[in-house]
Amino acid sequence: MSWLDPDDDLDDEFEDFDESSIRTRPNPKANRPRTKRRPAHEDAEIGRVLGVDRGRYSVMLDEGGSDERVITTTRARELRRTPIVTGDQARVVGDTSGVVGTLARIVGLDPRASLLRRSADDTDQVERVIVANADQMLIVVAAADPEPRPRLVDRYLVAALDAGIRPLLVVTKTDLADPAPFLAHFAGLDLRVFTSERDEMPVDEIGEALIGHSTVFVGHSGVGKSTLVNALVPSAGRATGHVNQVTGRGRHTSSSTVSLRYETPAGTGWVIDTPGVRSFGLGHVDPSHILAAFTELAEIAENCPRGCTHLADAPDCALIEAADRGELGAAELARLDSLQRLLQTFSDKAEGRDAK
Repeated sequence: MSWLDPDDDLDDEFEDFDESSIRTRPNPKANRPRTKRRPAHEDAEIGRVLGVDRGRYSVMLDEGGSDERVITTTRARELRRTPIVTGDQARVVGDTSGVVGTLARIVGLDPRASLLRRSADDTDQVERVIVANADQMLIVVAAADPEPRPRLVDRYLVAALDAGIRPLLVVTKTDLADPAPFLAHFAGLDLRVFTSERDEMPVDEIGEALIGHSTVFVGHSGVGKSTLVNALVPSAGRATGHVNQVTGRGRHTSSSTVSLRYETPAGTGWVIDTPGVRSFGLGHVDPSHILAAFTELAEIAENCPRGCTHLADAPDCALIEAADRGELGAAELARLDSLQRLLQTFSDKAEGRDAK
């Protein structure tokens, strides 16, 4: 039989090569096509993030309730670009029993009431989130060993005012040096100050200020911050260090940010310990937030020309003119000086200079 024979049944001859009858290979994983729709996770539990360690988050559920427990969680894939920090109120699903070896998942965050941030340096616009939902900042400095740095404290104050957080100040090691000259630098601020000797810390007085608040502790390395945290929360076990006698700098001891519960018969609060830092970048700060913290001065400043810096050499500044006319009392003049010093710190940052 010739292949050119028109009587040949070609359909039967080449049936195995007909592409119209090709079979579709089954899905070996039996999975569904990807979708951008995410589950609502309406059954998620809400908990406080206490700390993070190598991609694992400790979260407290049912805080203050009969079923209070701390669980270990990981981050959901959809949150891979969202910073999750100590103090966040996280929405958690999965195994939330807290049994050893179980792992739940953070699938969302509640809106934050406050956010304390810093940048790597003043030219870096990328913010580093330190803690969420704190309402107080306790700045810890030493009267000596190491020497106090007023401009670093100014930076802490600027960051606190930018975040809407109330600042407090503790001066440790007052048995080594008189803190009065240092504290004079902050005379015009609405700033509560505690002083502490090396072996006599006002734990009860400071603790009273912590009740009902979430307080983030910040300070230069070696000033006694971890020692103070251990005195307030004996179970904390935070590592303490010493000051290098050659460089005059403290050694970093706290390597992570962690929330610790402060408990007394009078009430409870949260102590948030952070690693010691030697610099605090302000690349993210809005300078208008600094003025807003000085309520009575902000009202006078409404008469300033647009773009007024409110610095000592600012032309036509309503604040300076009010001071020159004698309309400001001694307390207001002191606060104006503090305001201008903080604004000068921010101005120096913008111009790339920052004296200690």
